[in-house]
Amino acid sequence: MKHPLLSNIRFLAFYGVFWLILASANALVLWNYYDLALHLSFINTFVQYGFFAVLGLSIWYVVKYNSPETYKWWSLLLFHLIAATAIIIVWTYLAAITIKLFAPELADYMQMSLPSRMLTGYLLYVFYVLLFMAIIYYQNFREKVKRESELKSLIKEAELHALKSQINPHFLFNSLNSISSLTMSDPAKAQEMVINLSSLMRYSLKHNQNEKVTFGTELQNNKLYLAIEKVRFGSKLLPVFHVDEKCYNASLPNMILQPIYENAIKYGVYEATEPVEIITHGSCDGKYLEISVGNTYDPDVINRKGEGIGLRNIRERLQIIYGGSAIVKVTDDKNFFTITLRIPQL
Repeated sequence: MKHPLLSNIRFLAFYGVFWLILASANALVLWNYYDLALHLSFINTFVQYGFFAVLGLSIWYVVKYNSPETYKWWSLLLFHLIAATAIIIVWTYLAAITIKLFAPELADYMQMSLPSRMLTGYLLYVFYVLLFMAIIYYQNFREKVKRESELKSLIKEAELHALKSQINPHFLFNSLNSISSLTMSDPAKAQEMVINLSSLMRYSLKHNQNEKVTFGTELQNNKLYLAIEKVRFGSKLLPVFHVDEKCYNASLPNMILQPIYENAIKYGVYEATEPVEIITHGSCDGKYLEISVGNTYDPDVINRKGEGIGLRNIRERLQIIYGGSAIVKVTDDKNFFTITLRIPQL
């Protein structure tokens, strides 16, 4: 921990101005009320306060290395009494020698005022101790806040990585199953799926450390995901996009849409006998990016109860990143299911 005054030029300047004002005020008091010549008043106060201003800086190290947490109160009090006495003796000696050199006519005044100067020295020492203890407390508090902030950041990053790790194996498992089923029946489509899967997984790994991407990038890679699934489902899967062009540069967490499309395929396309449209709407007003993904489904075939891991994953990730400012809305009118994300643009 560096000296708070010596390590900061601005604080050191304020410190010098403080002592300059204090010395000037004291000199004017001596001149007005004690009939001391003006030039002698200034010599007396500037020499004495100048020396204490310099010696007082050393009290920082006394306070720093002798904290109440380390020593008992009586031991600490005794140590400060000894340190204060030593500093005051050095201070009065240096001030007396210097004043005698420049203003020998102040010798009688210096001898007469010795008790009051000793008392002033002890009071100034107490002031320095309290000041430096307050500074140490403040610095420790800032350091604690900084460490807590770093810890929260690490916890947040760990939580996000844990949530993302739930997505990738789940999607990979489904895709590999699809490829496996096509290797015998349609090797060309299986090869196409492998190529698309490779591109999509490259995207996932590339942005593993970069939590946010543009909506255009995220949408493009989810179109790649839908292309992979379309090889599997054929004409049953019909992706439809209605997105404003101004939305493409908006930001959002990467891989946040994939669980929504997985949900639409699992509950809408997989059990359907007729073609199912997965409709994506995107709009942006500058403050929020709003994305809705909806699909038809047969309520007689599938009974939706609660939220799956994908939707919980989305809620948790948005909560970690945006707090309560992001909104996830689920709408189910018994034959059309929609998930809407409203993501703030910070």
